[in-house]
Amino acid sequence: MRYLYTILLYFATPFLVLRLFWKSRKNPAYRQRWWERFGFFTWQPQSQCLWLHAVSLGESIAAVPLITALIEQYPDYAITVTTTTPTGAQFIQKKFDTHVQHIYAPFDLPSIIRRFLQKLRPVKMIIMETELWPNLLLELQRAEIPVMIANARLSEKSFAKYQRAKRFFKPLLQSIKMVAAQSENDGQRFAALGVLPQCIMITGNIKFDQTIPASVIEQAKILRQHWQARPTWIAASTHSGEETEILAALALIRQQFPHTLLIIAPRHPERFQSVADLCKSNNYTLARRSQHEIPCTKTAIYLADTTGELLLLYAASDVAFVGGSLIPMGGHNLIEPASLGLPIISGPHLQNFTTIRDLLLHQDGLLLVNNAKELAQQVMQLFKNQALRQQRGARAWRVSEQNRGALAKHLHWIQGNH
Repeated sequence: MRYLYTILLYFATPFLVLRLFWKSRKNPAYRQRWWERFGFFTWQPQSQCLWLHAVSLGESIAAVPLITALIEQYPDYAITVTTTTPTGAQFIQKKFDTHVQHIYAPFDLPSIIRRFLQKLRPVKMIIMETELWPNLLLELQRAEIPVMIANARLSEKSFAKYQRAKRFFKPLLQSIKMVAAQSENDGQRFAALGVLPQCIMITGNIKFDQTIPASVIEQAKILRQHWQARPTWIAASTHSGEETEILAALALIRQQFPHTLLIIAPRHPERFQSVADLCKSNNYTLARRSQHEIPCTKTAIYLADTTGELLLLYAASDVAFVGGSLIPMGGHNLIEPASLGLPIISGPHLQNFTTIRDLLLHQDGLLLVNNAKELAQQVMQLFKNQALRQQRGARAWRVSEQNRGALAKHLHWIQGNH
């Protein structure tokens, strides 16, 4: 089956390249450094190398505590981070500058991966969350490079897909040295697919170990001075189909709170312009962060059309709505607003984040809504009642503090295998 997969992938490679160039119509970064995806890059580590793979922006953000710790604890190692998407690449490069080397991840073809490994010569590979490529795992096994799945999670939907190809994946998964699972359910699913039980460790979610830099809080205060006491809510990581609901909610909110400011942060950069057009077509005055525009008293919406600044914009808000949840996308990271002590609202579709959802619901630190009307009602209730707003934010913050510790467990395993 692997041979068939590989043959089909070889035939599909020209279309994968065309797809990159097609995506570059909206995001030019997709046509930059595309040769790295074939294992061609000039950089070579001058010391032992640790390879960490974070497929896109979400995994890159989740990897921050781990990458930071690796830089501190392994100063003599070359740390290489690969991503698949330009947004992940830009975040890593901006966040870590010269402390890590970024390369685009190679296509999952044996010859490409072997070329990549021969140049990089990693002593260990760390894969963030769930990115299981058959030929990659096989070539790592042949090269005797230990593999760790860090902050591992496997949703019911993903588990069902892998289960259908269990005979294909089982021998490869048995070669993985450690799966650091976010929850018992995640661990059980990896075990059911073939990971050896002794190679599974329940660590919790590494995102809880993110430290909020004091500089972010200070920058948020400075930013907030531009619109001062205006009631402010953020709709973060939104997707197509959600912005219409969010703008409908904004219209209802502004009936009672006419000075309300909405910060809207679309999930994907290629949608920035279409969201801006949608806001204008609904007759909302708009300020765009990418153009260094500052919201004035008449501005209704502040469009966060930049990457890597979501934490700052959360910190400048009173209430957080986390997107990917009003439509069946599975939700997005709820931990960042929780760590800042914000009251959190989400749609019902959180199947990719069931553990943090349940933790927050148990502590009454999360409000679930189904539509624009319910979203508006919850935002207005929190605007009206400062004590309630602070109370809900404190409960969310408590959840984030109580669940720290995953990073130390990850590092303990990494240190024990050097």
